[in-house]
Amino acid sequence: MLLIRFFIFSILVYSTLNDIPKNKSIFISPLKIPQILSSNFGELRIDHFHSGLDIKTQGVTGKEVVASANGFIYRISVSPGGFGNALYIRHPSGYSTVYGHLDRFTPEIEEYVRTRQYENKNFTITLFPAKEEFPVKQGELIAYSGNSGGSGGPHLHYEIRKSDSEKPINPLLFEFGIVDNIKPIIEKLVIYPINRHSLVNNRNSIRKINVSGGHGVYFIPADNEISISGLAGFGIKAYDMLNDSPNKCAVYSIELSIDSISIFKYIMDGFPFTESRYVNSHIDYETFMKEDIYVERTFVLPGDKLSAYKYVTNRGIFNFNDDKSHNAEIIVTDANNNKSSLSFRIKAQSENQKSGASLIDQNVQVMPYDRTNKFSSENISVNIPSGALYDTLYFSYKKENGTNEMLSDLHYIHNTSTPVQKAYTLSIKPTSIPAGKGSKMLIVQLDDDRKKIATKSTWDEGYLRADVLSFGRFFIGIDTIAPVISANGLFTGANLTGKKEIKIMIKDELSGIKSYEPSIDGNWALFEYDQKNDLLIYKFDETRITKGTKHNLFLRVTDNKDNFSTYNCNFTW
Repeated sequence: MLLIRFFIFSILVYSTLNDIPKNKSIFISPLKIPQILSSNFGELRIDHFHSGLDIKTQGVTGKEVVASANGFIYRISVSPGGFGNALYIRHPSGYSTVYGHLDRFTPEIEEYVRTRQYENKNFTITLFPAKEEFPVKQGELIAYSGNSGGSGGPHLHYEIRKSDSEKPINPLLFEFGIVDNIKPIIEKLVIYPINRHSLVNNRNSIRKINVSGGHGVYFIPADNEISISGLAGFGIKAYDMLNDSPNKCAVYSIELSIDSISIFKYIMDGFPFTESRYVNSHIDYETFMKEDIYVERTFVLPGDKLSAYKYVTNRGIFNFNDDKSHNAEIIVTDANNNKSSLSFRIKAQSENQKSGASLIDQNVQVMPYDRTNKFSSENISVNIPSGALYDTLYFSYKKENGTNEMLSDLHYIHNTSTPVQKAYTLSIKPTSIPAGKGSKMLIVQLDDDRKKIATKSTWDEGYLRADVLSFGRFFIGIDTIAPVISANGLFTGANLTGKKEIKIMIKDELSGIKSYEPSIDGNWALFEYDQKNDLLIYKFDETRITKGTKHNLFLRVTDNKDNFSTYNCNFTW
C-alpha cells in the first residue's frame, strides 16, 4: 500500500513539475507599456477559472501589441463575444501564446481576415493560416489592444498554452517583467461539518471566522475557540496583490496541514479547459451566491475532478474524534513565492459527546452524485446525468401558479445556490398552447433579480425540453416579438458624406439575436457586431462602395424564435 501511495504521489509531483517551464525567460512582455495586471491566472469566476493575465492598457485602446517570442500565427478569430478579435501564435519552444480583446490587427492581417469575412459573408470567423503565411519575430508588432468581445473595459488578455494540448499554463511562472513582492492577504476561515452528524462548536452548521494579523502571519482572535466533533473540512478567503495595482488577484497555492502533516495542496500552475467549470466546486458556491465573496475549499468534494489538487489525503477532510487538541495551519502563496500562513487550534470531541444532529427532511429526494438521478411530478420532469453533481444532493422541488404571462406553473427546481458541472434535462408541460404559436414557446429561467433567461427548447411528446446548467425557477414563456432595430439618426435621404462609420443598435426582448443580414446596394456588407453594447458597426470602405454617390442599406435581424425585423433606407456617402 505504501508503495502504491508513493507511486501515485510521484506521478502527481511529476505532473506538477511538467507544467513548470525549464526556461523562464523565453517570453517578453506583449505590451510596450508597464505591465500592470487587473486579473491574474486562475482568478476565481463563476463557471470558469481565468485562463490568462489581463494586462491594463492605461484605460485606452490602441496600444501596440507585440509577439512574445518567435513563431507563426496559427489561428485568428473574430467573435462578437469571448475574446473578440484574437491572435494565436505557436512557438518552437512547445508553447503557444494568445492575445485577446484586440481592437484591430496589423494591416496585412486585417486584409487577410476581411477578405475571408466577405467570402463567407459572416463577421464571426475563425481562420487557420498556413505556417508560412504569418511568421513573426519576438517583439514584432502584431495588433493593437482593444475592448472587443466580452471585455469589460480596455485591456489585453494574454495566455501561454502548451501547444500539444492547448492547456493554459500560468504565465507568472515565466519572467517577463511583472513585479510582485506583496504577501497574500487572508481574511476569513470557514469550517464545514462534512455530514449531518458532524458538529462545529456543538452545531451542525458552517462557521465563518474573520481572522486577525497581517504581513504574512495570521491567526484566529482569542475569543473564537474552535471545537469540532466528527468529520470536518476547511475553507479560506484569501487574495493576492501585485505591485502598482489595486486589483485583488487569485492566490497561486493553498496547503492545509493538521499537526504538521499536509493533507491538502492546491497549485494553480495550469488546467485543461475541460476542467475549468470545476471552479464551482472548488469554491463555496453557496456563499458566493448569497454573500458575493469567494471562499476556496481546502477539501475536495467527491465529484470534483480538478487536477490542481496535487496531493490530497482523505479529500482534505479530518476526523476530529479523539478528545485531543490539534494544530492546524493553512499556507497561501503567490506565483512569486510570497507566503502567508494562518495558524489555529482545534479541540476535538469524541462521538459520544455529539448531540442534536439534524435529520433529513422527508420532503426532499436524496440524489447520489455518482449516478443518474431522476425526478418527476405533475407536468414536470428532471433528469440529472451522472457527473453533473459534485456531492450527494438533497433535492427539493415546489411550484406555484404562474402569472398571466406564463404558460405553465412556476417551477422551483432545487435552488440557485447549488451548482452543477454539466447540463441536466428539464421538461415542462404547458398549461396552454396559443393557436399556431407552439414554435414560439420556450422554457424561461427567472433569476433572483427576476430577469428572464431564455433556454434553447424543443418539443418532446407534449413537453418543452431544455438542457440547463443551473437550478432555479423555470416556466414556459412565449416570444412573438421581433427584434428592435434603432438606426441612430440614419434615415432615408441622410447625407453621410465625411462620416467614417454607421452604427445601428439591435436588441431582442427574450430569445436573443440569432442572425443579422446586412447589405449595401444589394451586396453583403461587413457590419461588426459589438454584442455587449447591442451595436452593429459598418466602417465605410471606398474599395467596396463608390464614394460621393447614393446607396441603399438593407438589414434583416432574426431572433432565436425566428421573429424578424427589417430596415431599409437610402443615403448619400
